[in-house]
Amino acid sequence: MAEQMIAYCGLICTDCPAYVATQTNDMAKLQELAKHASQQFGITVTAQDTMCDGCLATSDRKCGYCAECQVRACAVARGVATCAHCDNYGCEILTEFLKMAPEAKVTLDAIRADL
Repeated sequence: MAEQMIAYCGLICTDCPAYVATQTNDMAKLQELAKHASQQFGITVTAQDTMCDGCLATSDRKCGYCAECQVRACAVARGVATCAHCDNYGCEILTEFLKMAPEAKVTLDAIRADL
């Protein structure tokens, strides 16, 4: 099993269905994810749009929100491994994001406790 990829925000990329489908080249799953996103958000999303190599990857394949994520942009600019490593941990940008993904806070808090 591959090592976990933990995004800057604390989400686990390697657990994400879009990441898994991209890495296994499962176009049927990517199409299913695209259909779901299109219905959920009322926009047209293609299988190509859902392809993602994870937050830490250097490729341009980052799906949906990940491609324009303010948390990611901030962490990259600050040069931190994750937000847990940041001197400004718990900033407004991260706090707002964690309202949508409280499970990510658990991951970040665990990382921070081990620092």
